[in-house]
Parts: sequence; structure tokens; C-alpha cells
Amino acid sequence: MRSLVGRASVIDGDTIEIAGERIRINGIDAPESSQLCEDDQGRSYRCGAMSARALDQLLAESRPVRCEFVERDQYGRFVGDCFRADGLGVAVAMVRAGMAMDWPRYSGGAYADEQSAAAVEKAGIWQGEFQPPWEWRAAQRNSSPVAPLTAPVTSDGCDIKGNISRSGERIYHVPGMRDYDRTRINERAGERWFCSEAEAGDAGWRPAQR
Repeated sequence: MRSLVGRASVIDGDTIEIAGERIRINGIDAPESSQLCEDDQGRSYRCGAMSARALDQLLAESRPVRCEFVERDQYGRFVGDCFRADGLGVAVAMVRAGMAMDWPRYSGGAYADEQSAAAVEKAGIWQGEFQPPWEWRAAQRNSSPVAPLTAPVTSDGCDIKGNISRSGERIYHVPGMRDYDRTRINERAGERWFCSEAEAGDAGWRPAQR
């Protein structure tokens, strides 16, 4: 498979799906869905959810999306260079908007200039304090606290609750389920918000039975 073309569904700020194929956008790293950043006033907000919304809007402006195959990652996902119908590179646009970071490990610094411009303009995540997504993931794996720690009560559009039961089982609740309203998310304990059921399932959560 060398390329995919079609209407894309957004999974998160650097991952889309076309015709059932999960695609990781090459060379960039966006905040994770449950990641928190700080704005210019020092207030916590869900930068991962913001990034996902920005990608969705970016793709909606010029469909379909074309992704050229680069490799398969360690999770078996298609990694590709993706472009809108008008030819705009998705990676470069996300970095320039401050909604994702250049990932030199994989990009070779291809988007360094766009990232510098976004930082100067305080665009997107550059408006305040944040942790690079790769560092945030490493901290989560090591169970280290990640600043900022205070989570807002709203999910900024990502309204699926990923709860961990007393027995350690990972269960997600969608709006309308019986226990949705009384389920509280404790991100310090590893619980998280999801933007889609597909994302929750891929992360190892199962749906609640009711």
C-alpha cells in the first residue's frame, strides 16, 4: 500500500483514519487526548482536545485527504505524509498553527522554521506552558506527575469518560449511559477523557455494559 485517499476521521491531533486504516501523520507530535497545558494566564486546558479539533477543521476545509506511505510504526500503524485536496501539507499546517510540534527524531527538523514562527507568535500551545508530547507520554509510563495537575471539569469536546474500576478494569462511558453522570475522572490515577469510542478501544478501554 503506497497511498490512501479519502475522507478522514480525526482520532487525535496527529492521527486520522481513512477507510478503516489508522494513519499516523509523519514527522509531528501533537498533545495527547488527555494531556493538559497552561494558557497565557496559567489556567489548565485540554490542549490535546484543542489539537484534535484544529486538525478536524483543517481537513474539513479541503477534502479529500491524500496520505503517502512512509513506514509502519511499532504499533503497526500506517505512517504517512498527508496532504489536503488543495495540496497543503497537513503536518506543516499543524505545526505552523501551534497545534503540533516538529518531531526531529522522525522529521529531521523539517518543520523547525514553522515551529519557530508559531512560538514567536504564541500560537496554539505556545500561548503558555506545556510539556512536549513525547515527554508527557514518558512521564505517564513512569507514573510521574505531569504539570499542570489540576484538571478542569469540562472535557472541551472530548466527552467519553475512561474510568478505571477498583479491580483495575478499564471501562469507558459515553453520554447517555446509566453511570455516565456519576462517573468522575481522576487523571492522576491514570483515568482519561477520549474524543471517540475508537480512540478509547485502541487505548485498551472497553465500553460499559450500561
